[in-house]
Amino acid sequence: MSLAQRVLAMIAAAGLGFTAHAQQDPVYGQPDRHSEEADSYSQEEVVEAVSDFFGVTAEAAAAVVERVFSDLGRPVGYVAGEEVAAAVGVGLRYGEGYLTMRNGRREHVYWQGPSIGFDTGGNASRVFVLVYRLDDPDRIFRRFPGVEGSAYFVGGMGVNYQRADGITLAPIRSGVGLRAGANIGYLAYSRRRNWLPF
Repeated sequence: MSLAQRVLAMIAAAGLGFTAHAQQDPVYGQPDRHSEEADSYSQEEVVEAVSDFFGVTAEAAAAVVERVFSDLGRPVGYVAGEEVAAAVGVGLRYGEGYLTMRNGRREHVYWQGPSIGFDTGGNASRVFVLVYRLDDPDRIFRRFPGVEGSAYFVGGMGVNYQRADGITLAPIRSGVGLRAGANIGYLAYSRRRNWLPF
């Protein structure tokens, strides 16, 4: 074997060794943390936005946001809006707002849905929805069932989780009384107002 052939064989072997080592590296192929942070909202940003939106103290906002972040992590977007709801056993909920993604894209969204439970009454409230794993804003236009056992109250605000096709929504409502924890149902998000909740 000539000297040139030996050098080429050594280079090839070194290259194969590097490739094998890289594939065995547990960090190899993991998503870039810096990129993930650039594409999502920090806890401090969300606390400030929730505090401003609901007109509550940063401490009250932090109490509920901290709980959601511990469960779901950093959101890629949020929906800020208003809704009305009423129920006598069977309930209805209608709302509208704007989806704002971390990359700056905004979409006007509507939502509506039925619920069944033990609650009676009506309310109008502001809603701040944290959005997770939504890579394309158009994918929000679907039904999102509630996640069983996910409703809770923190700092005078109610939160529950809704999930569909890997996307999770965490609506935060202020002053909703018992409604968030006393019914089950789904919300359907749409581009236009739909008065039929089903």
